[in-house]
Amino acid sequence: MTFATRLLATLAESGQLCVGIDPHAALLATWGLPDSAAGVREFGLRTVDAVAGRAGLVKPQVAFFERLGSAGFAALEDVLAAARAAGLFVIADAKRGDIGTTVDAYGEAWLAPGSPLEADAMTAYAYQGLGSLSGVLELAERHGKGVIVVTATSNPESVATQTAVRADGRSVAAGIVDEVATLPGTAGLVLGATIRLSDYGIAPESLGGIPILAPGFGAQGARLGDLAALFGVAAPQVAAHVSREILGAGPDGIASAIDRAQAELRGSPA
Repeated sequence: MTFATRLLATLAESGQLCVGIDPHAALLATWGLPDSAAGVREFGLRTVDAVAGRAGLVKPQVAFFERLGSAGFAALEDVLAAARAAGLFVIADAKRGDIGTTVDAYGEAWLAPGSPLEADAMTAYAYQGLGSLSGVLELAERHGKGVIVVTATSNPESVATQTAVRADGRSVAAGIVDEVATLPGTAGLVLGATIRLSDYGIAPESLGGIPILAPGFGAQGARLGDLAALFGVAAPQVAAHVSREILGAGPDGIASAIDRAQAELRGSPA
């Protein structure tokens, strides 16, 4: 099965919620955990336990582990392994990008079977051209993994770059969409839930069959119940990412928060 087939099947079977694993210092304090490698490991493992059986996807934010050095990476390895062992679809939010052997090495770190950091998909930048990710995409295709390409994001600082018009008349974001659409099920798109696709020259109809990771729900302003209105015919392809509202419920409230988010998604027309 390709990455796209696997992820879309997960969305259909387990719901469209993607739970973030973002152990920043303030959340660790809320959970009564130390701001240390041991703390982020415990936070991640507890989150995995809460998600298993309630949703199908998790997205660890690599930076919150990486800030703690080698011990943080060791903690992340344990969290990734636990999530995959629990049957969850794991998206490593690494946002890597480069050229040649450097970007190939990133792919080996996050997507190669047996790697200590193995995930089902990783996020990546393609602002050096989608061709710069060719080695990672080839590795992903061989192993049924995925590369989710940052395309149009929720932060306002991104608008000028992502709506800039290329020589071919398309916006940077729309150009990425069109190029990803030509790939054989190995790539997806990051499209923020707080943007209007039309502002980027993107039509929902152009997204047919492409998995979409959509940040921006909850604290950033988008409502889970509006998923269908936001993405139109592409709504069933969307993994709706929620982090702060779920994690902020604390270790005793996270399970109920996941259930509420899933219920809101099921109640939408999507």
